[in-house]
Amino acid sequence: MPAPQATPSNDSLNAPPGGPLDDDALARRLGPGFASRHADVNGIRLHYVEGGTGEPLILLGGWPQTWWQWNKVMPELALRYRVIAVDLRGMGASGKPDGGYDKKTMAHDIRELIRHLGLTEASIVGHDIGAMVAYAHAANHPEATTRAVLLDVPHPDASLSRLTLLPRPDHHADSADENVIRTYLWWFAFNQIGGLPEQLLEGRFRSLVDWLFAHMAHDPDTLDEFSRQVYAHAYSTADAVRAGNGWYQAFNRDIADERTYEPVTVPLLALGGDRSNYAYLRDLLPAKGTEVTVQEVADCGHYIPEEQPRVVIDALTAFLG
Repeated sequence: MPAPQATPSNDSLNAPPGGPLDDDALARRLGPGFASRHADVNGIRLHYVEGGTGEPLILLGGWPQTWWQWNKVMPELALRYRVIAVDLRGMGASGKPDGGYDKKTMAHDIRELIRHLGLTEASIVGHDIGAMVAYAHAANHPEATTRAVLLDVPHPDASLSRLTLLPRPDHHADSADENVIRTYLWWFAFNQIGGLPEQLLEGRFRSLVDWLFAHMAHDPDTLDEFSRQVYAHAYSTADAVRAGNGWYQAFNRDIADERTYEPVTVPLLALGGDRSNYAYLRDLLPAKGTEVTVQEVADCGHYIPEEQPRVVIDALTAFLG
């Protein structure tokens, strides 16, 4: 493992104050009533953007993105809910410690944030890594989870250990027309390596952002140029790359934790892109909860909130009430 690295200040992770990529500026782009805030919980400093009133709705994003991935759905959701989009431990302007990237610990971060906000419970919506944390929250803190929604990804389980390092003969990793999501997740292995990804990607993360969007989105143009700049900037430092890789390096711990979980008892909704993980979620998730609904999102790859924001808004309002 690489030697521990100091956590940079929030300013070093964002554009200069007042710049277009500053979190305060990003929050203002959502409209009146949204604000960028921080909370010290569970030994970590979490950043979040909040707006709206009503029942609390926590949004958790994934790799290689930040809270900004919810920007297309937050303004309308805020008309009905108190929307809280969180940068997970290791993400964006949140702290980047040396450890704690297992999803059980990250779920405890969110549990303590709920308490910090003066709430007793909240609905949790997660995409990608955030979906893993949302499920872990429902499994470990059902008393604080009203409902849980997973977008395109389940919690790590033993099936991840069976992934191969080579694509199937009929799948080609360089083709945007092939679904490689369940057959050749090369970045899962790449992100296990300590030290090298930081050296390769520091200041060059935009190339990886563009590759992932080109190959995992049904329509890459739905992930606009400004958003790509936001994400590339958020992961531009070696420390940010290291922290994001920590989510993947904890998968073996997550698999072991998942073996101890009973099926979750809170209502669970999963949305899966028809060009991504819908079939996988349909077959896997019914055994993971007592009240599970799996919904297919048409004409959609992995990045559901940005590719099909209307579907996400309608599905959430129907499920959450």
